[in-house]
Amino acid sequence: MDKLSLINTIGTFAVFVSLLLAFFLFTVHTNNKLGNRLLAFHFILIAIDLSGFFIYKYTAHFLNIEIFRWTLSLLTMPLFYLYALSICFTNFTLRPKHLLHGIPFTVINIIFIPRFYAVNSTEKLGLIEQLSTTPERIVMHFLGELQFVFYIVAIFLLLHKYKKLYLENYTNPSTANYKWLFQITIVFLIAHSFVIIKELLQYSPYKNAFIWANVIVGSVALSVLCWFVLKALYNPSLFRGIDASLPLVKDIIPIEVNNKYVALIQDHVMQQSISTKIGELKKYMADKEPFLEASLSIQELATKINMPMRDVSILINHHMGQHFFDFVNEYRIKKAMTILKDPTKKDYTVQEIFYEVGFNSKSSFNTAFKKYSGQTPTEYKYNTISTS
Repeated sequence: MDKLSLINTIGTFAVFVSLLLAFFLFTVHTNNKLGNRLLAFHFILIAIDLSGFFIYKYTAHFLNIEIFRWTLSLLTMPLFYLYALSICFTNFTLRPKHLLHGIPFTVINIIFIPRFYAVNSTEKLGLIEQLSTTPERIVMHFLGELQFVFYIVAIFLLLHKYKKLYLENYTNPSTANYKWLFQITIVFLIAHSFVIIKELLQYSPYKNAFIWANVIVGSVALSVLCWFVLKALYNPSLFRGIDASLPLVKDIIPIEVNNKYVALIQDHVMQQSISTKIGELKKYMADKEPFLEASLSIQELATKINMPMRDVSILINHHMGQHFFDFVNEYRIKKAMTILKDPTKKDYTVQEIFYEVGFNSKSSFNTAFKKYSGQTPTEYKYNTISTS
C-alpha cells in the first residue's frame, strides 16, 4: 500500500469514528442534552476536516464546497469551548451573545465571496494553487493557530474557576467532569502540535516528510477518536455540572486595600461572634453527621442549619481557612478513623468504610485520608492494631 492509499484509509476510518461518536452523542440518554449536542457537532466538524485526506477526489469540480470545508475548521474550537461551559455549569444555556464565537468564520467567508466564491472555475483553480504557497495561506494558518491558542487558554481559565467553585461549594469527591475536560484539552493540545509540525513541513523542501507527517497526523487523530469511544462507553451519562451563579468567597468577603480592610458587606455573620457561629457549625457536624451524605453541598448544609449559604461559605472558606470540600472531608476521615479503631468493626473492608463515611471513590478516600493523617487507611489500621 503506497503512502497516499494509507492516508486515505486512515482518513476514512477517522471520519467514520467521528460520525459514530456524533451519532452516539445525539442518541444517548442524558440530562445534559445541550452539552452532548455541542460535542456531537464538534465531532461532525472534525469529520469534515479529516475528510480532506480523501475527499479532494470528489470535490475537484466543486471548489466552492472545498473552500467552505476549509473555513469550517474555525468553528471547531468555539464549539468545544461552549461544550466545556455546558459540562461545567448546569445553568448554562445558549444565548445570542454566543454567536460572537462565529465571527472569524463569518468574516473569512465574506472575504472569500468576491475573492473566490464569485469568480469562474479557471480563476478558482489558480487561486487554490496560490493559496497553498503564498503568504495568504500562511496568514490563514496563523489566524487559525491564534484562535486555537485563545480557546485553549480560555478553557484552562474556565477549569480553574470551576475547580475553585467546586471546592468551595461541593463535597462529592467525584470530579469526573473536571478531569474529563482537563484530559481532553491536554489531548487536543498534544494532537494539535502534530498538526503544526505537519503544516510547517508543507513550506519546507521535504515534501516526502510532509506526506509521512499526514500519515502520522491521521493516525494520531484516529487514536484520539478511539480514546473518545472508550470514554463514551464507560461514561455514557457524560457528567454532572455545578451552578455558575455561585460566587467565589473572594468576591463576597471584605477586600484588602493598602493593608486595610474595607467593608463591602454588612450581615449578621460579621456582626455576631464568629467563634460562636463556628462552634455551632462544628457541633452540628459532630452531632448530626450531615457529611455522611456523599453529595452534600454547601447549599444543603446551609438549609440544614438554617443559615444563609453565603454566611456558611464565609465562615468555612474564609474564617476557618478551609475549602468546604476539605472541611467536610476532615469529618469523614475522623469518622473513618473511629471505625478503623473499633474492634467490633475489624472485618470492615476499606470499600465498606469509605462508602459509609460519605466517599464514593477509593482513590479519593485514600488521598484525603493520607492528607489528614499522613497514612493510608491500611497503614493506620495496622498501626492501630499493633499498638492496642
